[in-house]
Amino acid sequence: MPKGYLIDMDGVIYSGDDLIPGADDFIAKLKKKDIPFLFLTNNSQRSRRDVVNKLAGLGIEVEESHIFTSAMATARFLARMKPHGTAYVLGEGGLLTSLHQNGYSLVSQNPDFVVVGEGRNFTLEMVNQAVEMILNGSKLIATNLDPSPKKKGWTNLGIRAVVAMLEEATGIQAFSVGKPSPVMMRVARKELGLATDETTIIGDTMDTDILGGIQVGYRTILTLSGVSKREGLKNYAFAPDLVVNSIAEVEIEE
Repeated sequence: MPKGYLIDMDGVIYSGDDLIPGADDFIAKLKKKDIPFLFLTNNSQRSRRDVVNKLAGLGIEVEESHIFTSAMATARFLARMKPHGTAYVLGEGGLLTSLHQNGYSLVSQNPDFVVVGEGRNFTLEMVNQAVEMILNGSKLIATNLDPSPKKKGWTNLGIRAVVAMLEEATGIQAFSVGKPSPVMMRVARKELGLATDETTIIGDTMDTDILGGIQVGYRTILTLSGVSKREGLKNYAFAPDLVVNSIAEVEIEE
């Protein structure tokens, strides 16, 4: 039975601008054996081309078809909920591009949806506009609910912080499409053309990659090269199928 992989990037393939040792060899083996895989990222800022270029700079050559982002998942979800709808966006390039590609118009009045993604370009005035829109009936969508990293020097708020502002100001809870949501997890698997029991997700975060994989029945592999650490695993009621120090230790199943 063929197998395939959904692979998180930051903390699994690279850390910041540095390649995690062995990650390039793992991807090269997948390509050589013609095993299907997708890089699965909650980052909605970058387009597929942006991600391909970043990986190329680290020595990993892949196609745009190997990339699946929360922006893509969000745009496809909205197109299914309301084809050819309208959106007011707090976000940047990757999200805007995905919405356009899925038939959505970007508007500044009476949108069907207010969509929140990563970004540094939106202002408090834009947030206030979004609040008014939501109170007037626009639906609140988040590409993901990743937290801020809570470390000095970080200049980009996690989406959870921005969404929390909107939720508190409106009393309306956002619907999140990105990991660990089953929406993104299932559509990514279908993109690979695999069945549930043929799919393995590799990630560094218990709260997104591993939780999302467990919820939809995938095999899960946690790498300790990123966010989650071995000593913290005891705090979770669920567990990955396999824990490794890095992706270099993962044995590829065909």
